[in-house]
Amino acid sequence: MTITILFVAAEVLVMLALSFWVGEKFAWIAVVMRIAGVLVLLHINMHTQHLSFDMIWIIGVVVLPVAVTALYFLLGTTVFKTNTYKSIVAGEAEMWKYLEQDEDVLEELYRTDPARKGQFRYISKGSGYPFYENEGFDYYPLGEDGYPAMLEELRKAEKFIFVEYFIIEKGEMWNGIVEILEEKAAAGVDVRVIYDDMGSFRTLPIMYTREMQEKNIKCKAFNRISPILAKIMNHRDHRKILVIDGKVAFSGGVNLADEYINKKVKYGKWKDNIIRVKGKAVWSFTVMFLSHWNAVMPGADDDYTVFSGDGGAAEEEIYTDKTGRAYAEDIYEPELNIDADISEKVPSCDGYIAPYGETPLDSEITSQNIYMNILNQANDYVYIFTPYLIIDSELQNALILAAKRGVDVRLITPGIPDKKRIWRITRSFYPNLIKGGVKIYEYQPGFVHAKVFVSDDEVAVVGTINLDYRSLYLHFENGVFLYGSSRIDDVKKDIVETLEDCRLITLKDLRQSPFYMFRMSVLRLFAPLL
Repeated sequence: MTITILFVAAEVLVMLALSFWVGEKFAWIAVVMRIAGVLVLLHINMHTQHLSFDMIWIIGVVVLPVAVTALYFLLGTTVFKTNTYKSIVAGEAEMWKYLEQDEDVLEELYRTDPARKGQFRYISKGSGYPFYENEGFDYYPLGEDGYPAMLEELRKAEKFIFVEYFIIEKGEMWNGIVEILEEKAAAGVDVRVIYDDMGSFRTLPIMYTREMQEKNIKCKAFNRISPILAKIMNHRDHRKILVIDGKVAFSGGVNLADEYINKKVKYGKWKDNIIRVKGKAVWSFTVMFLSHWNAVMPGADDDYTVFSGDGGAAEEEIYTDKTGRAYAEDIYEPELNIDADISEKVPSCDGYIAPYGETPLDSEITSQNIYMNILNQANDYVYIFTPYLIIDSELQNALILAAKRGVDVRLITPGIPDKKRIWRITRSFYPNLIKGGVKIYEYQPGFVHAKVFVSDDEVAVVGTINLDYRSLYLHFENGVFLYGSSRIDDVKKDIVETLEDCRLITLKDLRQSPFYMFRMSVLRLFAPLL
């Protein structure tokens, strides 16, 4: 927002200066500016995947062609590719050869539920994330419920610990984890930590990576904040991943800071969740982590070498640690075939599980498509936790259409906001949804940070993906797709019990004066920047 304001101010000053000094010739300069703006609009029209997301660019180019055209080339396109951008793209591309679908598992899914075959095929083939037989997961409805389980599993670590979180903040939660990480690193366990540089900008020292390395903990800041404007700076690592020995992984909405376990109260009671996954499905988490680890450009405080790949002239250099790019394949992947080491076998399959990731650097809108498929295939109900509700017309229509088909669609959002402007924009989406039959509840004790879909007692998604532009289009995210497990009832139970602490919102509860609606319509134009 600051950058945008500066560019707009610069354009106004340039326009005034040109009109004063150039006089009549300014008209020709204005024509050239308008032509440049039209070219940008044509480019947007040819490449857009979600028009409502690009609306801010369209209106901006019409009103302020110079400033917004410049911003578009810096932040809206990949014309200027930084080394960080190239490295992350290469790391993401490298990931796919390690994710292989067991075709027998997929065929069994098809036979089990032919009506959902399209969703199963999309996740596995369209998005590239394999399904596994569920070998066990646990759902914790609050951060403070799951935190002890995280500590317990960390204490069992023998080979490696991988940590990747958007926000890390020193305090009771993180200090408890670091104490174990330091102990394990001293014992020879391979401990690696990634945190997002912008997400942790206010919570960690600038050179925190060195502080961690002094504890023998390998540490990287993802996508370092740079004074050079580039699109990649707008793409943050919003993932929450903890992998231990390839046997256990944790994810969910919880970051590693004290408010997430209600040790620090900022916005009332913090309602969040953690999911623990066991067995072969943990491999997908391992690969997702290593793809980002290898993609992060080394800084002055890192001790890494450059590995050039297989020698292809068009192949980008990939930055890895000293063990080389084949780290995952040569060290960890073979162990996946040793059942006694990697997975605790269960007597029978209790459903299926597919951990998946979201990257803003490809043409696939994985997270939104998975959500849309759940809505389109639901017959009885879809219950949703989301802290933010800033969505495009396509997702709005899917929610309303499901409700009009007779599906019980319920959304739970915060009663106490963490960001008031975002909360007001969230509420601006309520009237259309309520009129369309969607039920919206606000959590009265505090702030809902969980990101959950559950439908028809058969399908659930637990992860990091909010219903907003940033999660759906701009951030690196991850989720866990669950199907056919008896434990999905734990997810539903959490939402049903949370509804008891919520208030159903009606149209009478919403301010809809002309001035307020005009203000919201203007703010919603800037939603992709928030």
